[in-house]
Amino acid sequence: MKNLSNFKILLLAFGLFSGMASAQAISSKTVKTTVSGTSTMHDWTMTSTSGTFSGTVAGNAINNIQYNLGAKTLKSGKGAMDSNAYKAMKADKFPNITFTATSVNIGKGTITGKLKVTDVTKTVSFPVTVAKSGNSYTITGTETIKMSDYGVTPPSFMMNTVKTGNEIKITVNVTAN
Repeated sequence: MKNLSNFKILLLAFGLFSGMASAQAISSKTVKTTVSGTSTMHDWTMTSTSGTFSGTVAGNAINNIQYNLGAKTLKSGKGAMDSNAYKAMKADKFPNITFTATSVNIGKGTITGKLKVTDVTKTVSFPVTVAKSGNSYTITGTETIKMSDYGVTPPSFMMNTVKTGNEIKITVNVTAN
C-alpha cells in the first residue's frame, strides 16, 4: 500500500513539474503602435515600431504581460507636431509608456491591466484578439482614452488657434514568439 501511495505522489509531482516545463516565455518579434486623434485643423496619426512585449504562455493564456513604448519613438512625419506631442507627454521626464497585465486568454476577449502614461497609472480594459500559429502569437488591441486622464494637456499651436482633441485611439499589433 505504501508503494502505491508513493507512486501516486510521484505521478502528481511529475504532472506538476511537466506542467511548469510547458510554460513558454515569449517576447516581441514585431510591435507596431499607432496613436490617432483629431484637431481643429485635421485628423492626425503617430506610429512607432519600436515597442517591446513579453509574457509567458501557459495553457490557453499569456501571463505576466509587459508592454513598453518609448514616447519619443512615436512619429507623425511632421517634426513640429512630434515636438508638441513630446512636450505634452512630458517625454523628457517620463520617457516610457507602459502596460502590464496579469493574463489574457488566447482568442477574442478583453484584457485588463495598468496603463502608465507620464506619472499617471490607470486600470484599463479593452477588447483584444490573441491568435496562435505554431509557437508564434499575434496580439491586436485598440482602445480610446482621454489624454487629460493621464496628465497630458492636449497640444495646441498657432497661438491656440489649432487645438488637438482630448480623445485618442491607441492600436497595438504585436507578434511574439
